[in-house]
Amino acid sequence: MAAVSSSVRRTPLIAGNWKMNLDHLQAIAFVQKLAWTLKDAGHDFNTVEVAVFPPFTDLRSVQTLVSADKLPLAFGAQDVSEHESGAYTGEISAVFLSKLECRYVIIGHSERRTLHAETDEQVAAKVAAALAQNLSPIICVGETAEDLEQHGPSAIPVTQLRAALAHVSTAADIVVAYEPVWAIGSGQAATPEQAEQVAAALRAVLVDVLGEDVAAKTRILYGGSVKSGNIASFMREPNVDGALVGGASLDVDEFAAIVRYQKHVGL
Repeated sequence: MAAVSSSVRRTPLIAGNWKMNLDHLQAIAFVQKLAWTLKDAGHDFNTVEVAVFPPFTDLRSVQTLVSADKLPLAFGAQDVSEHESGAYTGEISAVFLSKLECRYVIIGHSERRTLHAETDEQVAAKVAAALAQNLSPIICVGETAEDLEQHGPSAIPVTQLRAALAHVSTAADIVVAYEPVWAIGSGQAATPEQAEQVAAALRAVLVDVLGEDVAAKTRILYGGSVKSGNIASFMREPNVDGALVGGASLDVDEFAAIVRYQKHVGL
């Protein structure tokens, strides 16, 4: 898989998943400070893309700020409904997110799979719904500690990704995020070698399902206790193209340091 991963340059993506944190006023202050901090530090947004994923209630405020100030930040939603419209109380349509100029949407996060019993079939339907509105899904896959012990390091993520790609065409713009459930919020990240092993297996699935051209350009992120002190080691791996950051994305300075991993290690 190394030949496939190196054949096309993939712009790294550092994505901050705020989860259920920060109200819309806090979101405005955070995004402003993040943009200023990165600008003052001379960050090249064409070299490393930056995206934030606020709660639904913050999206309009973030969209207005990004648009008005022409901030070079992408943003997206933390989930999406598989349905376009209808009697689905509490759900959010991909149509709504598209109207808010979201670029991305996180789909299949382990917290959705675990806390809301989201199935592989629902994840596939949500991916299709997002793509229908020109949103780029960040498809999350990952195994629990029990899965790891019983099935090995890539079996569950590979199965989840194959299922998620059920309705995806070769023209689709997708991102894949490997998030070992046992690492999320634990403070104990996977090793770079573990992340690379799974990322390479996931790229092999992309080759098999969507072809080498799509696999070569699709970004695969690592997520799970990512911080400024370990991000560079993950980014050295050929099949890891960025990070989906949780708790550390709520600290502007720490998140900015993660984004600027190249400057800190001279990569």
